[in-house]
Amino acid sequence: MNDTLQQLYQVILERRSNPQEGSYTCYLFDKGLDKILKKVGEECTETVIAAKNSVQADTVGEISDLIYHLLVMMAEQNIPLSAVMEELDRRSMKIGNLKQFHTSDHES
Repeated sequence: MNDTLQQLYQVILERRSNPQEGSYTCYLFDKGLDKILKKVGEECTETVIAAKNSVQADTVGEISDLIYHLLVMMAEQNIPLSAVMEELDRRSMKIGNLKQFHTSDHES
């Protein structure tokens, strides 16, 4: 899985460095951070709706769209994929990292 994300991230970085006419990724970089963040928000909402509708194929598709747009955002912000993977690795090593729930968390 990590190889797939790394390959996709490399393609995104390549598009940023060497724009190609007609590339959606290049379009996003051209429009800038506000457009990229808008797409991240849209895809996040669509992921939640798909999950709520319990249609696995739709949810997988929306998660894939969200991950792609997050990678574009990371590239725009010069955040290497390795930094996120290292943070996930670090978090996976924690034992007993249950956080206190807020009252609102119990009600939803």
